[in-house]
Amino acid sequence: MSQFAIKSALAVYSVAWKAALPLLKLNHRLKEGWEQRTLADGMPAQAHLWIQAASGGEAYLAWEVLKNLKLQFDQTLRVLVTTNTRQGYDTLCRAAKEINESRQGIAVQPWYFPFDSPAIMQRMVAYVRPTAALILETEIWPGFLNACKKQGVRVLLANGRMTTKSLGGYLSWPELFRTLGPEKVMAVSKTDGRRFGTLFGRDRVWVMPNIKFDRMAGAGPMARKDNPLKDLIPTRSDFVVFGSVRKQETTPVKKIARALVRYRTKAIIGVFPRHMHHVPIWGKALDSAGLTWTLRSEMTGPAKPGTAILWDTFGELVPAYGLAKAAFVGGSLAPLGGQNFLEPLTCGVTPVTGPHWTNFAWVGRDIIDEGIAHEGEDAEHVLNLLIDILDNTKPRKEVVKEAKAYIRDRQGGAKAVSKQVAEFLNKV
Repeated sequence: MSQFAIKSALAVYSVAWKAALPLLKLNHRLKEGWEQRTLADGMPAQAHLWIQAASGGEAYLAWEVLKNLKLQFDQTLRVLVTTNTRQGYDTLCRAAKEINESRQGIAVQPWYFPFDSPAIMQRMVAYVRPTAALILETEIWPGFLNACKKQGVRVLLANGRMTTKSLGGYLSWPELFRTLGPEKVMAVSKTDGRRFGTLFGRDRVWVMPNIKFDRMAGAGPMARKDNPLKDLIPTRSDFVVFGSVRKQETTPVKKIARALVRYRTKAIIGVFPRHMHHVPIWGKALDSAGLTWTLRSEMTGPAKPGTAILWDTFGELVPAYGLAKAAFVGGSLAPLGGQNFLEPLTCGVTPVTGPHWTNFAWVGRDIIDEGIAHEGEDAEHVLNLLIDILDNTKPRKEVVKEAKAYIRDRQGGAKAVSKQVAEFLNKV
């Protein structure tokens, strides 16, 4: 693509950002860190490496990379880590605290990722002057990539994932992205690799283990005595968790929950909406299913057998998995991509997912084929699988042992990315 064409494309992109910024200020989520996003309150310190982690999930991946990044430098390796969300920022702050206090020759500074206006990004990259940049998963920003290219910053996109829909969007401007694209892409699967190859060229793309497997290396079941929910769920109860369920699957989920309570009259159902503002929708669904239920925030004692708990508090899904006998992982009975079913496994409960889990295809089909997790074709099949698990519950230790073996065989992503980052930094 000619320089004139790139300049023309970025000029149009700049105009779009100028028009959008006043509207973005009205967004309550973007108000958090606004001064950093716009560079209105100064700049971060200069850094050798810039890591961009879009939100909380990617921030944890950045944390894993940083823990593996052990380089031999004459001076401290300065790292700028950026994110787009408050959750990501809080996670990066914890990571920075841990790593900075470990005194391993790495100094980490968290910051909000600036808006991708070419003018803002050129100022930021020119000031920070990184030698290399690491983008995690699918953060393909033209302003950022253009600024890096102008400053001679070597860019690595790692733990890369790309959906067919995303690829279609990027292909609306293929020459621009191919010209500005990362020097190297490390994708988490052959399918993702093919999509990145279509956009950037196959010679730039490699396949790597997903860093999320590294994150789960130390995961394991929590002892009941340490579980914060132990007083809410009676010992040995048939507690079934419906984790991260989405409003698009309210009809099948309520049918499954109603049938479970009819089959196991003393079962306790825990419903965890993926989005907290949909709690009222799930309340109506449970009413229409004829189930007796209570909000988690209103509970003062143990749940009664044959009832449901509608979770309206954050951060308790994993402890709930730790007490469950069976679990359905949502976002999978409608074409929504699914949710993470490795979490219940590492807590010692065999998970059931619906047929739609493309967002977690990186886990590998082997996990279903080997019977470590179960896939239901539809609501009725999911119900039968949950009943079978309740009737033939595996010991929690056995489930964890199988899960850890599966995860262990697929680790090494963080180390591979750190090695590539080191090569980029050392080839100056």
